[in-house]
Amino acid sequence: MSAQDVFRLRRGAQTAASALGLERQDQVRLATALSELGRDRLGDGTVGVSLRCESGVPPALVVTFEWEHAVVPTAETVQLVARLVGIEYRADDRPHRVVIRQPLPPSGLTAAELDQRLAQVLGQDGPATETDFLRAQTRDLIATLEETKAQREELRRLNEELEETNQGVLALYSELTKELETTNSGVLALHSELDDKSRQLREASEAKTRFWSTVSHELRTPINAVVALSRLLLDPGSAPLSPEQREQIALIGSSGQTVLSLVGDLLDVVKAESGQLDIQREPVDLRLLVAQLGATFESTYRTKDITLVTPESKDYPPVVTDEKLLTHILRNLMSNAFKFTLVGEVRLDIGVHHDDPAFPMLHLTVSDTGVGIPTDDLGRVFDEFYQVRGPHQRGQGGTGLGLPYARRLTELLGGDLTITSTLGTGTCARVVIPVRDQSVTDARDGGTAR
Repeated sequence: MSAQDVFRLRRGAQTAASALGLERQDQVRLATALSELGRDRLGDGTVGVSLRCESGVPPALVVTFEWEHAVVPTAETVQLVARLVGIEYRADDRPHRVVIRQPLPPSGLTAAELDQRLAQVLGQDGPATETDFLRAQTRDLIATLEETKAQREELRRLNEELEETNQGVLALYSELTKELETTNSGVLALHSELDDKSRQLREASEAKTRFWSTVSHELRTPINAVVALSRLLLDPGSAPLSPEQREQIALIGSSGQTVLSLVGDLLDVVKAESGQLDIQREPVDLRLLVAQLGATFESTYRTKDITLVTPESKDYPPVVTDEKLLTHILRNLMSNAFKFTLVGEVRLDIGVHHDDPAFPMLHLTVSDTGVGIPTDDLGRVFDEFYQVRGPHQRGQGGTGLGLPYARRLTELLGGDLTITSTLGTGTCARVVIPVRDQSVTDARDGGTAR
């Protein structure tokens, strides 16, 4: 291979690379790699070079450099070429072969169409003399230098922009750090204030509990005395009283009983809120419990022309829960239902749902056909001492503690109490509490419920 062959090889490689859409830098890399291989083979007349395109993703220009001479390229030449382009070379190949694969940008053309374009550009006349080749190489070098200069200027501009951006980021970081420190100080102060408020609320709640507990106990003794003395005065064996005196004493006894009931409600609420109620779960005879509730309210619904509807005795499921708390819940709900129903019915429905066999749920529903609750008041019926205002309240005593107490007891049993109502139609209270199935408990405990 002569020096002119080397120049022709470099020029042809750069022309082919340009025609196939390679960028300027890739053109120079490929041309430089081939010229270096050519210089290494100067004086070797067995050198052959072929260019072809192959399909793939991405497609590639494949340049095969072959020679028969036994002398292999120097290690320096192979390393330099490998730094410029991807090569395949083995020193023990016969004939010796260096294969260069240069990836091509996507063009939508097949390998045959790319080969056709390659043959077309390589067949055109190019510089014929060494001077022409040197001039072309000089022009390429100048273009490369100009491109390098432009890239250096662009890099300098980008560095300046990056430095400005870094300064802005540092300033923003400093500002955010200061704001974060200020915010953290505020948060710490807020936490401290919240801790103080929580402590004050806790102390206030404990003081309220102690107050109601003390007042309830202190009031019970004199009120019990008033009620007992009024009953004693009204006893047939006591001294005769005039009708007016009997009426006045009866009023004293009734008022004392009302106050005693209020004190009892207050004490129950205090115990529930302070967690002093112990949960005693045991088998509950729902049939007997409903019968007792019916007897308690019998005088009420008989005199007011109200029907009490309860499930058939065979429909009561066997459950294990706290019978005392369950009785308190139902008594409060049924008391409200009878109190605000003038005519119609009060219905008690009971059932156990086994959606999750491991956790059966007892569903209790107390519904009535009474006056109902206005929509605006539904959200406050569980507030302590709150009573719905309206004509239906006239003549109806109460403390506003029944529903809050019932809900608190329901929550202590792990359940939930909800109220729905339509004004003029009636009210429905739904209680859902987790229970244990007595039949399952009996089977597990060998027939003895514990």
